[in-house]
Amino acid sequence: MENQIAVARAKAQQGERLTLQDALALYEDNDLLFLAECARKLKERKSGKNVFYNVNRHINLTNICTSNCPLCAFQCQQGDKRGFVLETEDIAKILEDAKTVKNLGEIHIVSALHPDKDFNYYLNIVKQVKAAMPEADIKAFTPVEIVHFSQMTGKSVEEVLTILKAAGLSSLPGGGAEILSDRVREIICPKKATTAQWIHTIKTAHKLGIRTNATMMYGHIETIEERLQHLITLRDIQDETHGFQAFVSFPFHPDNTKLGEEYHLKRVGSWEDMKMMALSRLILDNIDHIKAFWIMLTMPVAQLALGFGADDLDGTIGEEKIIHAAGAKTKTGITVSTLQKLITEAGYVPVERDTFYHPVADPIAAVKMDNKAEEADR
Repeated sequence: MENQIAVARAKAQQGERLTLQDALALYEDNDLLFLAECARKLKERKSGKNVFYNVNRHINLTNICTSNCPLCAFQCQQGDKRGFVLETEDIAKILEDAKTVKNLGEIHIVSALHPDKDFNYYLNIVKQVKAAMPEADIKAFTPVEIVHFSQMTGKSVEEVLTILKAAGLSSLPGGGAEILSDRVREIICPKKATTAQWIHTIKTAHKLGIRTNATMMYGHIETIEERLQHLITLRDIQDETHGFQAFVSFPFHPDNTKLGEEYHLKRVGSWEDMKMMALSRLILDNIDHIKAFWIMLTMPVAQLALGFGADDLDGTIGEEKIIHAAGAKTKTGITVSTLQKLITEAGYVPVERDTFYHPVADPIAAVKMDNKAEEADR
């Protein structure tokens, strides 16, 4: 093992591609400062001193779900008094409020798998958002939701995505990946899309020119090898399709979940968060951006992640219900000035971006930093 660690450390220092065995060795080595140094170096080769954020608004359409996943604290069954569904007039009110937000460039929509709402409900919401905010990017529906739409309509995943894209869908958030292992999924989300279905949906989206994020939820019943293999699988997909624009990792929040109760799980600590942040940056050498999702990590830990390879803090969000149902204590929204302060305190340059990482605020500064990154790479 000592020899494997030495080999893995040398490859990490040089920015060479890591194998699963390399990643396992670095995980076991547990040298957090070494991982931070290597991950930070790779981050700065890709994006210089830039750290990105966007002005976005999350919308959760419903929490009534047929999956009843043990991992989820958000969902409830139809008839439960906690249940809600946003209708056209509700969306209209949210969008009117969103229009008052300066530079709001992205509407982010994820939901549950409602037993009665048909595909037209979701399609019409995309059309409604596009009509109300034609300049905003619509990032909507996880691969799990896309598979659900396919099953309810009898249409292929490609047909569903083509229809949504024509209506105004810009990209997919890439959620629902959890851990891409059917052993794990049979326990934590047995009624959701399988590993093969998630991968097929992502590859189909990429083929259609729909960019996506890649995600992972760690810290529950997966093994470390399954966790790292998940990252290798994402890297393999990116080698093939080049359609991932960012990677987002989520520590599992066990409060109010059946999974947490049954397995007596606790939220992993910040040491584990930072180790996975750095390893993700090192393993995913072909995905440009690594996101520290502040609403999952807390703002102080997300800020710390900027020293461990992350180059994106996500955005202002506005409202979020899914993670908070599982015990997240963060605010549901954050101001641009707070995001900028977090980034500058860490020694980086805040760059406001759109969904596709095009700078939308102070682009001259961003270009200068990109040029510096290119010079450093040479």
